[in-house]
Amino acid sequence: MAYDEALAARVKEILSARSDIAERKMFGGLAFMLAGNMCCCVTDKGLMVRVGPEGYEEALMLPHAGIMDITGRPMRGWVLVEPAGFESDASLKEWVTRGAGFAVTLPAK
Repeated sequence: MAYDEALAARVKEILSARSDIAERKMFGGLAFMLAGNMCCCVTDKGLMVRVGPEGYEEALMLPHAGIMDITGRPMRGWVLVEPAGFESDASLKEWVTRGAGFAVTLPAK
């Protein structure tokens, strides 16, 4: 199944003020890379958000966020946000900002 292109457009709009964002198709979806590091990815299941190891437990406690598992093993530092978790523009912006906030702490690639 294809990723939600309308959601991808919303994410792109949120990140549009940044000059260090690139898009790359991966995981069957569209990933948003900040200085070469993925910050979030629109998939057919929802929005993958990179929150980092220190923000992981806190992010999992937020509504509609769950464990990211694409290999049979949970990916610590990543959460999968269900569509109900980003229905409003404000909630989507919070998630995308959270992912970008972590990605910006990583060395550029």
